[in-house]
Amino acid sequence: MQTLSPTFESASPLPLYQQIKETLRGAILDGKYPPHCRMPSESELQAMFEVSRITIRQALGDLQKEGLIFKVHGKGSFVSQPKAVQNITSLQGFAEAMAGDGNEIVNRVVSFAFVPANAEVAARLGVEKGANVAEIHRVRLLNRAPTSYEITFLPESLGKKLARADLAARDIFLILENDCGVALGSADLSISAIAARAPVTRALSIKRDVPVLCVQRLTHDKDGKPIDFEYLYLKGDAVQYQLRVERKRAPKRAGYSR
Repeated sequence: MQTLSPTFESASPLPLYQQIKETLRGAILDGKYPPHCRMPSESELQAMFEVSRITIRQALGDLQKEGLIFKVHGKGSFVSQPKAVQNITSLQGFAEAMAGDGNEIVNRVVSFAFVPANAEVAARLGVEKGANVAEIHRVRLLNRAPTSYEITFLPESLGKKLARADLAARDIFLILENDCGVALGSADLSISAIAARAPVTRALSIKRDVPVLCVQRLTHDKDGKPIDFEYLYLKGDAVQYQLRVERKRAPKRAGYSR
């Protein structure tokens, strides 16, 4: 068990529990308590910091609210696995977004086939129902842990080009740009939480009905032509999406003041 040196300041405006929280928080972020490590028990922390149990519980409660620890009934508190963050205000592939933070990305190609487009895929890609499209299934591993299961559909002409590409090592977006000469433009996304079903459960090593994030993404080239339609299933405890939105002011009405 790690021991910490209390760094309390009697003149500090921070309450005692907040000082303890900051000490524990620093130990977690510095790696003294690595992900999935069991934190010292409440009684152990009481002895360590020489404070009351309620003070320790307040400190642990704040750490839990921040997402740094999670509690397992009857077993204690454990350090959470940090979530990889993807900014969705820019159009990026999974590896492109995650590699910037030093993460290790590995792709496992499950299948690659040409199939008749169903009604939804045909509508999204702007092709006739039943037309041949490429269907690619891949598992994305982040730091050796299965994190995302992706099903990608592309028009047949692009699919034939991707059939020769190294999908196990490269993002599809980068292949489209660099190998196929496609200039990417924009994407429409919808995000929802759903209950996991096979084959997602098998690919991500999770139980049936565990909530996962389902992202539907339709990507267009610079001329607005749809070229890539995907279902992305992500473990909710592994990835966090971030975006920044601006406040749009409503136009003032004539003769109205406040």
